[in-house]
Amino acid sequence: MTSSVRRFVSRRFLAAALAVVAAAPLASAMAASETLAWQSSRQMVLVITPDWNADHGVLRAYERSGDGWKPAIKAQAVTVGRSGSAWGIGLNEPQSAGPQKREGDGRAAAGVYRVGDVFGYADKIDTRMPYEAMQDTDWCVDVDGSPYYNQIVDSKKVGEKAVQGSSEPMRRDLHVDGDQRYKIGFVIEQNAKGQRGSGSCIFAHLWESPTDATAGCTAMPEPVMQHLLAWMKPEDQPVFVLLPQSEYARLQASWHLPKLGAQP
Repeated sequence: MTSSVRRFVSRRFLAAALAVVAAAPLASAMAASETLAWQSSRQMVLVITPDWNADHGVLRAYERSGDGWKPAIKAQAVTVGRSGSAWGIGLNEPQSAGPQKREGDGRAAAGVYRVGDVFGYADKIDTRMPYEAMQDTDWCVDVDGSPYYNQIVDSKKVGEKAVQGSSEPMRRDLHVDGDQRYKIGFVIEQNAKGQRGSGSCIFAHLWESPTDATAGCTAMPEPVMQHLLAWMKPEDQPVFVLLPQSEYARLQASWHLPKLGAQP
């Protein structure tokens, strides 16, 4: 190889190396943008389950302090979907490894989600979050194919026909023998755009007992729910995160999730 060729190769190698170095900040910025959707959130409700098929888990709550998270509420046992959990449609990038959420599968939605409106039976409750007092005509539509799929609607406004076939009356106390599970709760914004067949009406609500799993929601004791609702603030953009233990270990660093440690 002549000296002129060697110089040419060296220049090409140097240019390629500089291009890689120059691209590194861009790649880093692109990686950061994947989690940008919840990087402005300063409150997080976190549920970790033992595995994809577990119908129970542990709930923790954190608030952002500087670049990290600090515990805000003591760990609490909760119940989740009777069939476990599955990847839903939320703020995180779609995940292919693991079950995918489908309508009627009995699985809780795994991933990162905005906390939506708070709802309940009373005219008002102790919360700063947007609150909707449910009436006997309010339903969450879980009928796949309905134009109101995955929406809470008032049958007085949309018509009785629009809620036919739905199994989710929001006043369960009036429709289901005094059931108190929806006495207070909040919407987990899974499948917010109502993609057909991808799951609907995912809430956090009260549990019937510590051994009763749900159809896909996260359930807990009333004092824990009351504490969460009084603690959450809309300006802090609270998010709800549910992950099996193995997925939490895999994603904790790249998703900038809290490190599990001492509780307050």
